[in-house]
Amino acid sequence: MVFKVSIVSTSPIDGQKPGTSGLRKKVKVFKQPNYLQNFVQSTFNALTPQKVKGATLVVSGDGRYYSNDAVQIIIKMAAANGVRRVWVGKNTLLSTPAVSAVIRERSGADGSKATGGFILTASHNPGGPTEDFGIKYNMENGGPAPESITDKIYENTKTIKEYPIAEDLPIVDISAIGVTSFEGPEGKFDVEVFDSADDYVKLMKSIFDFESIKKLLSSPKFSFCYDAMHGVAGAYAHRIFVEELGAQENSLLNCVPKEDFGGGHPDPNLTYAKELVARMGLGKSDTGVEPPEFGAAADGDADRNMILGKRFFVTPSDSVAIIAANAIGAIPYFSSGLKGVARSMPTSAALDVVAKSLNLKFFEVPTGWKFFGNLMDAGMCSVCGEESFGTGSDHIREKDGIWAVLAWMSILAHKNKENLEGDAKLVTVEDIVRKHWATYGRHYYTRYDYENVDAGKAKELMEHLVKLQSSIPEVNKMVKGIRSDVANVSSADEFEYKDPVDGSISKHQGIRYLFEDGSRLVFRLSGTGSEGATIRLYIEQYEKDASKTGRESQEALSPLVDIALKLSKMEEFTGRSAPTVIT
Repeated sequence: MVFKVSIVSTSPIDGQKPGTSGLRKKVKVFKQPNYLQNFVQSTFNALTPQKVKGATLVVSGDGRYYSNDAVQIIIKMAAANGVRRVWVGKNTLLSTPAVSAVIRERSGADGSKATGGFILTASHNPGGPTEDFGIKYNMENGGPAPESITDKIYENTKTIKEYPIAEDLPIVDISAIGVTSFEGPEGKFDVEVFDSADDYVKLMKSIFDFESIKKLLSSPKFSFCYDAMHGVAGAYAHRIFVEELGAQENSLLNCVPKEDFGGGHPDPNLTYAKELVARMGLGKSDTGVEPPEFGAAADGDADRNMILGKRFFVTPSDSVAIIAANAIGAIPYFSSGLKGVARSMPTSAALDVVAKSLNLKFFEVPTGWKFFGNLMDAGMCSVCGEESFGTGSDHIREKDGIWAVLAWMSILAHKNKENLEGDAKLVTVEDIVRKHWATYGRHYYTRYDYENVDAGKAKELMEHLVKLQSSIPEVNKMVKGIRSDVANVSSADEFEYKDPVDGSISKHQGIRYLFEDGSRLVFRLSGTGSEGATIRLYIEQYEKDASKTGRESQEALSPLVDIALKLSKMEEFTGRSAPTVIT
């Protein structure tokens, strides 16, 4: 079929500034006339011509509500902008890490390679007609667009006057694998629908020892549960865990992707992953059923993960540190060593201690995966993580939830290779974590999230905290007035990062109060919600004494929590007497 290109007049729409995770708004906002089209065209205009004209682009996402409509719109706009071909995961499904893998690894039948892609996701935010939608652009390295590009996109959204679109292009069937070809003013245009899992599974098999993991899963001593929370991870879970690794079908929980995530909030934490938490013996009531040895969950777009042992929660900060500490022995991909490790600033310093002990390069970066990507592209970082349930490595340029689960399975398989037969007791998730604490010390850690706070009030709270930093002696008077058993504040600042690769400087990345005993309070405004503001409060205390690493986290952190809430005047500014989520 031959299609024509129409030029549609439009005008700028307020509020299209993409954050570190792209543009996220309510579905009703995206459904406004020209809203999605303006953003897509502004993105095309921000790219160099060779990354658009004649290029290959990936367009897929987590399958949330409005994805089908959005994919068809982007296909029509890509055709009109001279794109040569668009690759779409079957049923629009590709996890965020899989998009990164496809951009980096996939070759078309004619040898074509992708130069970038649109990812349709609002990550861990709810989906449905009244919930969230999102879009972001990833570059040819498979990672999120850098600020230089997102700034251009935003500037373009403020001046856009028109966009081209192939309105007469028919709806492409994205439920069937195959190639649909068209002819346009600039020549041939193809849409290829491909299997969502093939490229990603191939990559995972090149990283991990699947035979070793398979032996672990086949042992009657070991049991496992994986919760996809009705997100896109379900498109990979059966293929990897059941078909490739031999896990039982009943190991999978909520693994059918749904556009509204089954009415749930697809955020893998102790608050929202209720079903998995109960199955793992961490619920409020005892089910009377023996929990599995190992459990894990994913978020909507499968880039985040939660790791659980039997009646035991592993903090994301501990998880990345333990993966780094065990990677060389347990994961073939790292057998020749780690280039370096990195964490986001709010993440606990557990990784720092491992890096120091193993003599590894270490980097502390602002929140946002693109900062890790820069280090990885420069060959400076192998393993990295964020406290917000994001863990990954240099195999792609996004965090990767299933990768983290396979990393933990690899560590468990490595620790138990002599224990799978006979009467030997399995080394459990809890055993691994407690041994790690005994070796490296424990970073007691918690995060309080105050979601959908009035944006003005949230800004006032942050300004109040910055103002307090002008006099550390005054801060210490306040601290001692609240809790006399807490160490003095030694310094306080707003975190600023100079990228060692490109020299760029990122300012105002979070407000820090650092205590003399190594404790920390960190306050950040998060841009991952679609309405209001989210205030994140991070509280950390380091304990080197192995005899004191077994306390309950909330008990150990109680004095610092008290300090944080009163120092920030949290309730006074937000009107909230308790956080929305405690992690």
